Order: sequence, then structure tokens, then C-alpha cells
Amino acid sequence: MAVLERLRSDHAPALLAFERENRAYFAASVPDRGDAYFTDFEERLRALLDEQETGTIHFHVLLGEDGEVLGRFNLADVADGGAELGYRVAERAAGRGLATAGVRQVCLLARETYGLSRLTAVTTLDNGGSRAVLGRAGFGAVGSVTLDGRAGTSYELDLGVAYGVAYGMAS
Repeated sequence: MAVLERLRSDHAPALLAFERENRAYFAASVPDRGDAYFTDFEERLRALLDEQETGTIHFHVLLGEDGEVLGRFNLADVADGGAELGYRVAERAAGRGLATAGVRQVCLLARETYGLSRLTAVTTLDNGGSRAVLGRAGFGAVGSVTLDGRAGTSYELDLGVAYGVAYGMAS
């Protein structure tokens, strides 16, 4: 069973292992983080955790039974009741419904814990898995975008009453 937790400093070793092990897999569908991300990982994580304390970002990790990171689910650019959702799941955990479950959990946290009313997300057209996850979580396509030179779609989700009722959360 996987558990979603808010990112903390003690997640650092497992998170770094997750990013290293899946770097090539992620780079096939999203821009690579670059070597500096790994070289400066601890400093960067410390800065993100400091920023998280301000409420402008909310980062989460999906942990497996042994504490290994199976995925990341992030809410960035939090402002005016909205945020941008970003997520990634380990290659070895893909295809098991973890991305959909994690996105749904983060959507409920966004609404119930962080007080957000809408989320946006983007993905490339060739990332069918991500497009399917967003659709299953209730996101609707709202426009076209270009991501790192690749055609993509932008999505939006209203976290209002209908979303809360659909997932057992009263407003």
C-alpha cells in the first residue's frame, strides 16, 4: 500500500534515489532536470521546503511500504485560489493506478487542506498516460500549449462542490 505524505527533509535520500533511478524514464516525456539538479540537490530541497512553509508550493511524495518514493505530486504557483499540478511516478510503479490515486489525493488536499478552488495541469500530446490520469481525475482540456518544443494540452479542474461530492468529501 502506498501513502501520500507532505514532503519533509527526511525524505531527501529516498527522493534523490527516486530521481536518479528514473531520470531517463522521466526525460522521455518531460524536460530533463539537468545535472545541476542532482549536484545541488540538498541545497535545492532546503530552498523548496522553505518556500513550502510560505504556502506558495505544496510538495508531496508517494511512499511504498519500505519508505521508497514511488511518485511525486506537487502543487506549484499557489495564488488566488489556484495552483498548477505536476506529478511523476517511478517507471517500476507505472500502470498500477498510483498516478491516478495520487492525483486524486492531492486534489482533495488542495481543496480540503489548502483551500484551493481550481487546479491547472499541462502535458504533451504524446504522453497518453498523463492525459488519461488527468481525465480520470476530472480535469478537462482547455487549450493547446507548447512544452519544450512539443505540442501539448492545458487542463483545468474546478475543485468545487461537484468534485468534493464525487470523491466523498462534503463541502
